[in-house]
Amino acid sequence: MLFGRSRNLVGLDVGDSSIKVVELKDLGRGRGFQVAKLGWEPLSSEAIVDGAIMDSQLVVETIQRLFQRCKIRNLNVAIALSGHSVIVKRISLPVMSEAELAESIHWEAEQYVPFDIGDVNLDYQILEGSSLSGEGNMDVLLAAAKKDKINDYTSVISQAGLTPVTVDIATFALQNVFEANYEFEPHQVIALVDVGAAVTSISVLHGGTSVYWRDINIGGNQYTDAIQKELNLSADQAERLKRGEEMEGITYERVLPILSSVNQEVGGEIQKTIDFFKQISAADESLDRLYLTGGAGQIVHLKESLGERLRTQVEHLNPFRKITPAGRDATPDLISEMTPSAAVAVGLALRRAGD
Repeated sequence: MLFGRSRNLVGLDVGDSSIKVVELKDLGRGRGFQVAKLGWEPLSSEAIVDGAIMDSQLVVETIQRLFQRCKIRNLNVAIALSGHSVIVKRISLPVMSEAELAESIHWEAEQYVPFDIGDVNLDYQILEGSSLSGEGNMDVLLAAAKKDKINDYTSVISQAGLTPVTVDIATFALQNVFEANYEFEPHQVIALVDVGAAVTSISVLHGGTSVYWRDINIGGNQYTDAIQKELNLSADQAERLKRGEEMEGITYERVLPILSSVNQEVGGEIQKTIDFFKQISAADESLDRLYLTGGAGQIVHLKESLGERLRTQVEHLNPFRKITPAGRDATPDLISEMTPSAAVAVGLALRRAGD
């Protein structure tokens, strides 16, 4: 199920360039969570390409190695999907009972999902509060993901000896981790931007309510490709330069203009998303703050470039801001190392089967 079904789940973020895992300890009685275990493993660039699993055996072996190394015994996991195979829409429908909605949702969804409705798994949630369209209507959050992509990911999870209890959507996991670590102010407009290797997930929240989502096919790979092309290097050399490593015969000053150019591309796509949100919102809302996360979200000058372009405050999202270590398996050094890229995994670990 996209919105899930119990017990604690392990957050498993299977990305194009790495796999991250987080297990949380629920302190109970509303006291929050602690980090019990976490870790990550790099993934060969040939294993998953633009969200499509190309080498399932390598993905399976990487997941198994990660769970063994982190000594995680809980085999019930939550995973997330993103990219063009996933559709999230906030739609307005006439007020009806849950039973009536369950009967009509597939017909309603056909108007918004650009795939054959038989090829997707659907889930939905009635949103509380007033409708964007006025009286007599209700807002429904509609999520759809292509069945073949869900099957590809759940298959490798099962082959790794794990149980995929919940299939979430990356932008929802991002919202979960934000809500667990930060506070909303009334009428505040917040953008959460996760820059991954191949996909950048964007979620816009207004006063704590999700109002717009978008995945764009641009991310860290674009930086690597641009460096490789401009400087005539191998993919490995370009990747090392992107991360700030020095290389004989190439000064970092030669890399900076290339990174800056891709920063402008990324910023342009994010600005399109914000501009569209402004068009569909009831009022001309300005963006109050943008939180940046993801491995490629650490690219030099990206934070500053986005701040200038969008004329807003930009800061790096800290998924462990209020989630403290529980013991020796969650060392401060490891938490610091994973802070830039662990947001989705933490958001998934916050899920409970049946929540």
